[in-house]
Amino acid sequence: MSGGEPRPDSVDPLTVPLAAFLRYLALERSRSEHTVRAYESDLRAMLGSAAEDGAVDLSGIDLRMLRRWLGRQSEAGLSRSTLARRSAAARSFLGWAAREGYIDADPSIRLAAPKRQQHLPEVLHQDQAQRLVHTAVDAALAGDPVAVRNMAVLELLYATGIRVGELVGLDVDEIDLERRTLRVLGKGNKQRTVPFGVPAADALVRWLGARAALLNADSGSALFLGKRGGRLGQRQARDVVDSALRELGDTSARGPHALRHTAATHLLDGGADLRSVQELLGHASLATTQLYTHVSVERLRASYLAAHPRA
Repeated sequence: MSGGEPRPDSVDPLTVPLAAFLRYLALERSRSEHTVRAYESDLRAMLGSAAEDGAVDLSGIDLRMLRRWLGRQSEAGLSRSTLARRSAAARSFLGWAAREGYIDADPSIRLAAPKRQQHLPEVLHQDQAQRLVHTAVDAALAGDPVAVRNMAVLELLYATGIRVGELVGLDVDEIDLERRTLRVLGKGNKQRTVPFGVPAADALVRWLGARAALLNADSGSALFLGKRGGRLGQRQARDVVDSALRELGDTSARGPHALRHTAATHLLDGGADLRSVQELLGHASLATTQLYTHVSVERLRASYLAAHPRA
């Protein structure tokens, strides 16, 4: 499948509506190709299960079939988070099918799935975060443009808590060094302004000076460049972060999201209010941001248990 387009289904009455739904996701909801593929995989599994239970078209699917489908997957050992995701995909598809007139009523309205397990995110302690960026700064002293870029990537991710996709999507003109802010295009094509501190600003100034060494015809206006001069990709950025985290040696945290979690937690530990952190991170719901308050409380509890004589 390319560009979010589903595979064609010309005759199967169960999957013809699926093709239309996937086009709707890609074209009207602007979902990514990766997201559309995930929906397709989950929904083909659901439709295949319904067909095994005797459904010949969408109107033949009922709540019992959907529950059996989830039950089979649970027995097969799938995680609660996977079951919750697949249940949500079925509800989204069948709700759309009812609105579009493919079926008279939505059979998934009362479909429930196990709640996702909410794991506390892995975060760095402040001394670990300091060592992470200081090591990157030391590596950049020789002036190698890739090392200078890596330093700026780490400084900016920790300073702002932006997502890796937002980082690699930045253009040079979206950085305001005078005001120390950047413009980010986040999820749902929502733009927000995010501040950063003096160390990140200094790292960006150094990178902008070294950037010319990697520039070529493919660079365009991209802020961060790969070794061949094109825009830095998400996988390359993840490799930069993973390598730096492994080098710390005393954390199991991995990936750019660990720095996003760390930035949020350190902001809250330092007294930032929840609404401000929500705006900085670009969370649509305050409930998502509240997860970090649990992280801070758990860290406080661990420190108390370790230090108080009557704990």
